[in-house]
Amino acid sequence: MIRLLRYAKNYRKHIILGPVFKFLEAVFELLLPLLMASLVDDGISKGDFQKVKTMTIAMIILSIVGLLCAVVCQYFASIASQGFGTELRNQLMKKINQLSHEELDLFGTDTLITRMTNDINQLQTALAMLIRLVVRAPFLSVGAVFMAFYIDWQIGLVFLLVLPIFCLILFFIIQKSVPMYQKVQEHLDRVNELVTQNLSGVRVIRAFARRKTEQERFNNATDKLSKIYLKVTNLSALLTPATTLLMNLGIIAIFYLGGFKVDAGRLQQGQVLALVNYMNQMLLALIVVSNLVVIFTRAQASGIRVNEIFDVIPKVQDKKETKNEIEEIDGSVRFDHVDFRFSDKFGLALEDIDFQIDGEKTVGIIGPTGSGKTAITQLIPRFYEASAGRVFFSGVNVSQWPLNKLREQIAMVPQTAVLFTGTIRENLQWGKKDATDQECWEALTIAQSKYFVQALPKGLDTPIFEGGKNFSGGQKQRLTIARALIAKPKLLILDDSLSALDYQTDLKLRQALKKLPQTVIIISQRVRSIQDADQILVMDSGHLIGNGNHQSLMKTCQAYQEIVYSQAENKQGEDGHE
Repeated sequence: MIRLLRYAKNYRKHIILGPVFKFLEAVFELLLPLLMASLVDDGISKGDFQKVKTMTIAMIILSIVGLLCAVVCQYFASIASQGFGTELRNQLMKKINQLSHEELDLFGTDTLITRMTNDINQLQTALAMLIRLVVRAPFLSVGAVFMAFYIDWQIGLVFLLVLPIFCLILFFIIQKSVPMYQKVQEHLDRVNELVTQNLSGVRVIRAFARRKTEQERFNNATDKLSKIYLKVTNLSALLTPATTLLMNLGIIAIFYLGGFKVDAGRLQQGQVLALVNYMNQMLLALIVVSNLVVIFTRAQASGIRVNEIFDVIPKVQDKKETKNEIEEIDGSVRFDHVDFRFSDKFGLALEDIDFQIDGEKTVGIIGPTGSGKTAITQLIPRFYEASAGRVFFSGVNVSQWPLNKLREQIAMVPQTAVLFTGTIRENLQWGKKDATDQECWEALTIAQSKYFVQALPKGLDTPIFEGGKNFSGGQKQRLTIARALIAKPKLLILDDSLSALDYQTDLKLRQALKKLPQTVIIISQRVRSIQDADQILVMDSGHLIGNGNHQSLMKTCQAYQEIVYSQAENKQGEDGHE
C-alpha cells in the first residue's frame, strides 16, 4: 500500500496537517483526567467551589477545542482519501488501457472491475483512517502509560504489562487474517464474474431454461464467499473482546492496588479515578488499533492486487526505433513468415503466414471457426505481438509505427457489435471527435444505415441504451461500421461484421465500400460476402492454404471449393424448402 501513496502527492498538506490536529485533540484528551483529579481532590474533597468552577470551565474549553481539532482532521482526511482514490482510479484505468490484449486476457474483465472499485475503496478507507487515527490511537496508548507513571509508578507497571499482551494478540490475528482477506477478494472476483455473465446473458439463460442452474451456481459462489468472510471476520472480531477483557482486568488491578494506597494516604481518590480513565483511554485506543489492523490488513491485500496491474510491463508499446514520420500511407499489408500464439501456455494460433495485400484493395478472409482469421487482423494494429516473423503496414514494420498513429490509420469493426450508452451522434463521434452532421450522414449512407436512422423520431440524437439493446443485430452492425468509416481510415477491417445483414444490404454495403480510397479486409463465413474481393485468403488450423481471387481458388484450392459447394447446396436446400 505504501507504494501507492505516491498517488496522494497532491494532498500532502492534508495528510500532514490532519494528523497534527488529531495529535492536538489527543493531547487535550490526556489532560482531561488530570483536571478531573484536581476537581475531585482539590475542589470537591476540600469544599473549594471556586476550584470546581475553574476546573469545570477548563474541561469544557479543552473538550470544545478538541472537538474542533477533530472536525478539521476529519475534513482533511475526507479530501485526501477521496482525492487519492480518484487519482488512483484514473491512473489504474490509464494503465489498463496501455495493456496489450494478451495482458487483458490474462487478468480478465471481472477481476479488473473488482480491483478498480472494491480494492480501491479499501485503500481509500485505509488512508482516511491513517490520517484520522494512526497518530491518535498510539499516542493515547503510550501517553496514558506515561501519565499513569506520572501519578503512581507502581500502578503504571500495570499499564506497561497490558501493552505487550495486546501486541501478541494483535500479531497472531494479523498473521492469520492477511491470507484470508486475499482469498476474500478472489472469491469476490468470482461472484462479480457470475453477476456479469448472468446480467449480460439473461436472455440466453431464459431461452435455455437455465435459471435454476445459474441460481445454484451463483448461490454456491456466494456461499463460499460468505464462509471465508465469516471465518476472517470472526477471527478479526476476537480483537475487541480480548481488548475489553484486558481493560477490565487492568481496571480491577487499579482499584485493588489503588484502594490500598488510598488507605495508606499515598494516593488520592481523584487520582484513582484519573488512573481508571487513563486505563479506559488506553484500552479504547487499543480497540481502535485493533480495528485499524483489520482495515489495513484488507488494504494490504487490496494494495497487492492493485500493484499487480501497475507492475505489468506491457508487451506492446512504442519502441526506440519508432518512426515518427511515415512518408506514404497506402494501406498495404504484408505478412513475412509470421508465427503467433496468444500465450506461452498455448500452441501456435498462426504458423508461417506469408502474403501481400496491395493498397486500396478489397480482401476477403475465409475459413473454419478457429482457423486464425481474426488473429491475422489483430496483429496489424499490434493488439498482439507476432511470435516470429514480421508484419508490415504501408511498407513499414508495425513495430516501428507509433502505436497511436498506427491505430489512427486502421479502423476495426469486431465480431460483436459494441455500442456505448449515449446517442447515435455521440457513438459516431468515437470515430472522429469533431464529426459534423453531414459527415455522420455520409458515413451512415455508406453503411446502409441512413434510412432507418432518418425514420427515428430524434434522428442522430436517438438515445442508445446499454449495449445498443434498443436496436436489432443488423442495425447495430451497420452503426458500428458507420462509426469506423467516419474516421476515413486507410485500412478498414470488418471481422465477421456482415453476418446479421440480409444479402441485399450486404451487397449494397460492399459495393459502397469498393468506391472508397482505402483497403478493406472482410472476414466472413459466407462466400457470397467475399467472392467479389480482389484477393481471398483461405485459412485452416492456423495455416494459409489458399491465396488468390475467387476464380483462381476454385481451380487450385480444394478447401475453398468445399466451402463454396457446401454453401451452394445449403442455398439450394433452402430454396427447395421454400
